[in-house]
Order: sequence, then C-alpha cells, then structure tokens
Amino acid sequence: MSRAIGVAIEATPKKAFATAVDWPGWSRSGKTAELALEALARYASRYAVVAQEAGVGFPADPVGPEAFEVVEEAVGGGGTDFGVPSRVTDADRRPTTADEADRLRRLVAAAWTTLDRVAATAPAELRKGPRGGGRDRDKMIRHVIEADQAYAREMGLRLKAAAPGDRAAAEATRTAILEVIGTPSDGSPLADRRWTARYAAGRIAWHALDHAWEMEDRSEPS
Repeated sequence: MSRAIGVAIEATPKKAFATAVDWPGWSRSGKTAELALEALARYASRYAVVAQEAGVGFPADPVGPEAFEVVEEAVGGGGTDFGVPSRVTDADRRPTTADEADRLRRLVAAAWTTLDRVAATAPAELRKGPRGGGRDRDKMIRHVIEADQAYAREMGLRLKAAAPGDRAAAEATRTAILEVIGTPSDGSPLADRRWTARYAAGRIAWHALDHAWEMEDRSEPS
C-alpha cells in the first residue's frame, strides 16, 4: 500500500475506538487501542463494499494494522465506554472543500443504502447475541431512524418526527442530513453546537453500518 490510512484513537481504561479519519463509518472498537486497530483491519473488506456503493476508490491491497498511521489520540469518556465513538477530534475539525463534502455525502448515503439492502433480506427474528439479547430486525431499523432524527437535531435541523412506518419522513431526514454534510464547511461546529460536518458524517455512517453488519452477522445460523 502506497499511503498509510490515518486513524484516530479514542480510549478509556475499558474500551477503545479506532476510526479511519477519511472514511466515515469505518470505526471499530476493542478493549485496547491495539485490539481496536485489529478490528478495524478485519472490517476493511466490509467497508470496501460501502466505498464501492459510493463510487469512491478504496485501497485494493489487504489492509492490516500495519497499514494504519495513528494521527491522533484522545481520551474517551462515558460514551466511549457505552460503545459509541463520541469524541470530536482535531481531524473532525478540518475544513471540507466542495469535492470533499460531496465525497462524505456519498459515503454516508452508501452506509444507509447498505443498511437498507441488508434489512431487505434479513429475517424478522434475528439470532440472539451471546447473552441472549439484541434487537430484532424491525426494532433495529426503527432504532436507527430515531437515532438519525436525534442526529439531525444535533446538526441544527428541525424536521418532522417519523412515525413508525413513515418511510417518507425517514427519507426526508436523510435528505436533509446529506444536504448539510454535502455543503463545504470551514470545520466549525454545526449550528454553534458540538458536532462538525466531518464528525456528523462519521457518527451517522458508523451507526448505520454498525447495525447493518450486526444484522448480517445475526442473520446467519449460529
């Protein structure tokens, strides 16, 4: 591989996330930073499908932890321990040009498309997790839709709440989010809050893909 993949680490004594700073949604966790980097590498082939959907070139070589360059390390918090990449890093505060913003927009849209495609073939009742828990398909989809609405508010958007089964409202939320992400930015927080455009893209794509991949895994026989 000719160029290292920049990664930000967010860690607490209990949990760590490794996030590819230029690839929204490609973020995985582990008990330590080293294990998070290993998990990030394992998911490279799955993320490559998302990049292809977005029409964005992705490294063709096998991706291992040696392909990563840790460009930033941050102390995590309660959100990290809960299982969410929750730190807005310096990398997230970088400006976006028109081309960069459009690239982010396409990758977030591809993350949602991936989730929709997985859900279309997943069984309604998913295999339970190792402790017997986990949402089934429809509850998982509803959870993502509700989260997207909360993310929209964090971005300063005021939209109609989507009632259960109101696909048009859910799509309107996605469209509004993509419009913000696809607009060039100087890297400042959106709506004078906390999230930047890059962080919003990463957080939203990560959430959609985390559940898409969980749904894929739990659709398979144990």
